[in-house]
Amino acid sequence: MASGELASPAISDALVILGAAGLVIPIFTRFRITPVIGFILIGIAVGPFGLGKLVFERPWLAHITITDPEALEPFAEFGIILLLFTIGLELSFNRLWQMRRLVFGLGALELLLIGASLAIVLAMMGQYWTGALALGFALAFSSTAIVLPISGTTSPVGRAALSMLLFEDIMIVPIIFVLGAMAPNMEGEGWTGLLTTLWQGGLVIAVLLIAGRMLLPRLFVQAARTKSPELFLAAALLVVIGASLATAAVGLSPIVGALIAGLLIAETEYHGEVETIMEPFKGLALGIFLITVGMSIDLATIWEYLWLIVGAVVGVLVFKALVTGMLLRWMGARRSTATETGVLMASPSETTLIVLTAASSAMVIQPGTAQFWQIVTAIGLTVTPILALLGRSVARRVEPVPELEQGNEDTPRVIIIGAGRVGRLIAQMLDAHDKPYVAIDSDADLVGSAKRKGYRAVFGDAVRGDALDRLGIGNALAVVLTMDEPVLAQRLVTKLRKEHPDLLIVGRARDVSHAAALYRAGASHAVPETLESSLQLSEAVLVDIGVAMGPVIASIHEKRDEFRGQIEEDGALDYKPKLRTSTGE
Repeated sequence: MASGELASPAISDALVILGAAGLVIPIFTRFRITPVIGFILIGIAVGPFGLGKLVFERPWLAHITITDPEALEPFAEFGIILLLFTIGLELSFNRLWQMRRLVFGLGALELLLIGASLAIVLAMMGQYWTGALALGFALAFSSTAIVLPISGTTSPVGRAALSMLLFEDIMIVPIIFVLGAMAPNMEGEGWTGLLTTLWQGGLVIAVLLIAGRMLLPRLFVQAARTKSPELFLAAALLVVIGASLATAAVGLSPIVGALIAGLLIAETEYHGEVETIMEPFKGLALGIFLITVGMSIDLATIWEYLWLIVGAVVGVLVFKALVTGMLLRWMGARRSTATETGVLMASPSETTLIVLTAASSAMVIQPGTAQFWQIVTAIGLTVTPILALLGRSVARRVEPVPELEQGNEDTPRVIIIGAGRVGRLIAQMLDAHDKPYVAIDSDADLVGSAKRKGYRAVFGDAVRGDALDRLGIGNALAVVLTMDEPVLAQRLVTKLRKEHPDLLIVGRARDVSHAAALYRAGASHAVPETLESSLQLSEAVLVDIGVAMGPVIASIHEKRDEFRGQIEEDGALDYKPKLRTSTGE
């Protein structure tokens, strides 16, 4: 192989990216700083406005700089696609349906209110009304790629952020088509294209939903039977890329297809394995996206227009934080949640860059104006992790929440995940028998209420971070899962069983099929609440209408045994599980 081929731009760029990932992640993890900032700083350093400027004077710098920034854009887009795919894996159609009021209520109000308000402000500053609308709605977007990895999707802040970001992702295509319709000399072609895309997109989404439910379980069953991780990875990539291309082919954003693919796989029993396999690819691709953001920052231009850019960044951040926070308070969120979410969602988005490019191409805004706001957006993306820390700090001052206790390794106890109605009842029973416990919940309202009533409850997210480790999970008597989120419970059981093979794990199940899924995930016991409540209701009505107690109890035992057999079969168990803890069952 010729030496020139070894130094090809693609190999050189790949080396820079992999080297950046190998340096940034360990260093920033060591200091407990999000790698997001590190990747963006690497992009600034190795991009065309950093060391790339010196390549002609120092040719050897070509080996440590990005020689073709535009070649990275497809990989950056793929990173965002994988991010939306993994978000879909964390959700489910049931959970998404439960969030519909937040998505189309809070999400719609947030985008429309901020976009319209910014447009009015910009118009008052002299921007023509079409350009003001384009800039207003472009800046109203917040970063899905950065915000959700920071906030998660299960805490109050995460749920609020997710609902707004989901609506923003849905609105990307309509906004871009409207910009096309506002372009000079379009004569309504943009509106026609929008209507065509809407009906074709609806048809494609319907096909994906129907075909996915029918074909995906069969596809992953075949992949699982081969016991080949490579084939499992290939199947997952086939699904996410195929769905993304399908939605992109009709004019929708490819991230819509990626989200649908994730939601469909979340309904299967293979979602945990898919999520584990895809995680490294998502992280690396997302790192490439962040590097491209850094490469777009021209430090010389920032220095030339320093105060103007600083004023624009601060103005956008403060305005968006205030509007989002007040909107959340108006909709009933607690002060700490509204404050933290508002500050976290204040920065513009990677989508802002897309909308600015579309607006510039449509001649709705001038190229110089677009470049100015692209710099503002890039700076906003860079400081998002700092905003997250600031928002969390301000939220604690505005409304202090219970801090997470340190686990006492010398005092084994039961850890109850969930401080709601079921969790409190379990705590009462443990107290009655002098058994130590601690309940953990990510809802600060529930934790505060439980503590005021004398329960030992702490604030924390059991799914993320080292919350359970700090509670002494390694020496726990048992873990009891009481949350009413089937997918989340199953994922947590799988994680706990993998990390603690001998731990007693008791899970609350919605029904018999969910109980079987928890057993497959590794639960020691799973209690289907609908089954037990139904049997007790049946006992009460049968006795009160005159049926003798003996036959009633016998039939209930028979029915419970029938369900135990069903769980044994569905859960692939080699024993009949207990459905209640009374003697003889």
